[in-house]
Parts: sequence; C-alpha cells; structure tokens
Amino acid sequence: MKNKIENILFVCTGNSCRSVMAEGLLKKMLKEQERHDITISSAGTAAIDGFNPADNAIAVMKKEGVDVSDYKTSLLDSNTIKKADLILVMQRIHKDLVLNLVPEAKEKTHLLKEYVKLKGDSRDTSVPDPIGRPLEVYERVLDMLKIHIEELVKML
Repeated sequence: MKNKIENILFVCTGNSCRSVMAEGLLKKMLKEQERHDITISSAGTAAIDGFNPADNAIAVMKKEGVDVSDYKTSLLDSNTIKKADLILVMQRIHKDLVLNLVPEAKEKTHLLKEYVKLKGDSRDTSVPDPIGRPLEVYERVLDMLKIHIEELVKML
C-alpha cells in the first residue's frame, strides 16, 4: 500500500448485514494478528441510525466467534466518508452514493470484490444482499466476505 491505511469503512445499504459482517470479520482477523493500528467501521446508504443488525447476521457471526448483537446501524454521511482512508462497498450503487456525497473520495472508494480480486471470482463484483433471506444465504455471504477479507488483511 502506498499510503498507510488507518481507517477502513465498509458500506452497504442498511448497515444491518453485509457491512456489519465485514466489519466484525476484519476486526477479529486484525485482533488475532495483534494489529491495533487500524480503525474499522461501517455504515449504510439507506440505514436508519440505532437499529440492531439482522437476526441472521447476528447468528452467522456468532458461529464465527464474533458478537455483533450490540452493534447499532449508522447512516452514511460525508464526515464518515472523509475520515476513511479506504472505503469498501458491496455494490456499485453504494460507490455511486458515496461519490455523490463526497466526489473527492473517488480514489479511496472501491467495490470489495474489485479491490480484493481472487482467482475464481465471477465477473459479478457485488456482494449480494441477504436481508430477509434464509440463514443459508447469510452463510454464503459470510463465506464470500471471509475469503475476501482474509486476503485484504494480507494487503494491509
């Protein structure tokens, strides 16, 4: 990395599934490596402040050894964007919305699956939204996030 990354922001729609799961996974992986030099947060482009994550997100993260039950959703705002050194979004629409708020964030805003390219990744660069879907869908999304975030940790 050219510049030191000290603040990573994950962005999804409601900040109740994907971005919370990504935040929890990265925090866990960095803690396991005794890395305390990076702040990780998440927000949603259409989130309502102060709600808990989706029950299935809490359940799959608990199996991973990560407790996100006390997490509270947060609406994405320009201050949060400006503080971040790296912004990783789940879908292209999230990137567009980040850049609508702060156009100068273009160089630091990326789709997670474009920033962390893995062999065998499909051309689809989105991380699908599991909200309202069965637990198995959350598990698949968690697995997708996990392999990309494991690779992200190596890049940091």
